[in-house]
Amino acid sequence: MSIRVVIVDDHPMFRMGVRALLYSLDDIELVGEAADLPSALEVVPATNPDVVLMDLNLGNGSGVEATAALVRDDPHRRILVLTMLDDDDSVFAAMRAGARGYLLKGASPAELERAVRAIANGDTLLSAAVAHRALGFLTGARTAGSPFPELTQRELDVLDLVARGLDNLAVARRLSLSDKTVRNYLSAILAKLRVADRAQAIVRAREAGLGGAK
Repeated sequence: MSIRVVIVDDHPMFRMGVRALLYSLDDIELVGEAADLPSALEVVPATNPDVVLMDLNLGNGSGVEATAALVRDDPHRRILVLTMLDDDDSVFAAMRAGARGYLLKGASPAELERAVRAIANGDTLLSAAVAHRALGFLTGARTAGSPFPELTQRELDVLDLVARGLDNLAVARRLSLSDKTVRNYLSAILAKLRVADRAQAIVRAREAGLGGAK
């Protein structure tokens, strides 16, 4: 029986390369593609793939947000993140959102094939570099006295500025980040704090003492 795959990535050339690889494999079938968040939320439920290959930057949307939404819709959804981002915050935001694996776009075709098969089989898979980061995170000490120990320091910085009333663009400028990266952080924050929206996150942050004038 074939492994059914959907690609979610906003770069046509990258999708073309992955498509060519999947077409070369007899027992892996490409059943859909999406280039942005709204399309992903339509294509994945409609095709019900065994594995979703998910980029984290989706133009005007977030792959973390897409992952969280798809997993909320179906907790058994198997999502393999395939991205250029290898920083701690991106890795843990994706995994907390429900991704089953995390692979960098520099992976070889053989590595990608193995990852797809592993995720389809119900395994969890991290690339070597990402696994090293995860081990460091799990064995390292968390910041003492943090109001939200589940958040990274950068996520706390973002939440603090949001709680002060700054919009995404202002937060991005203050922290020297892109608007898309701020959206990724916010999606991760909502998932980690188990709140439905930005307003609820602000309430939680202010109750914890964040958002005060500095």
